[in-house]
Amino acid sequence: MSERQPLAATRQRVREELRERILTGRLRPGDRLVERELAEDLGVSRVPVREAIRSLEAEGFVVVQSPRRVVVRQLARVDVEELFDVREALEGLAAGLAAARAGAAERKQLERTLAEAARATTRGDVARIPALNSRFHDEIIAIAGNALLDTMLQPLAGRLRWLTNQNERWASLLEEHRRLYEAIASGDAERAKASAVEHVRVNREVTLRLLFGDETGERPAG
Repeated sequence: MSERQPLAATRQRVREELRERILTGRLRPGDRLVERELAEDLGVSRVPVREAIRSLEAEGFVVVQSPRRVVVRQLARVDVEELFDVREALEGLAAGLAAARAGAAERKQLERTLAEAARATTRGDVARIPALNSRFHDEIIAIAGNALLDTMLQPLAGRLRWLTNQNERWASLLEEHRRLYEAIASGDAERAKASAVEHVRVNREVTLRLLFGDETGERPAG
């Protein structure tokens, strides 16, 4: 990465790179972000790194504990529960709207994304699967065609993707997405909404168990 790039482009690239490292687990909860080290690693000055950290703080990814100490945020159980509450409401709405508005072209695009996800799942392509799963949900939101809904989801998109990436039940996720697609393709808004809500609830249970263990506080073995 070079500082010869326009400053705005450099800022964006640094922000996206650091966000991607958090989303993919290269930077894990509790890891410290050191401006000097990140600037050297990315080949930029400390200014765009500092600005990227501010943006990531606003998005809820990092916590500034002191002027000299910034760490990747460690989500508490209540944070995850609240995110899933919002996701359930908004994605249920999106699926219902998509069922009412999807035409042949939109349904075909969802089919193509599912086909790509199936191939990636068969290959065990762990770098590709999460991106395709996120794309599937993004396409449903686009089909819903509600600008306000899209605006409401934008500030949450990164954290929701991070939560989704915790769930590595790839084959099960693919089947859940297929059922959701079938509900949307049926044109039945209530069926699609119910399918989306069930999908989110299953993911909530799995993610909470992975992150926090069972209700006794014990993490599952393995």
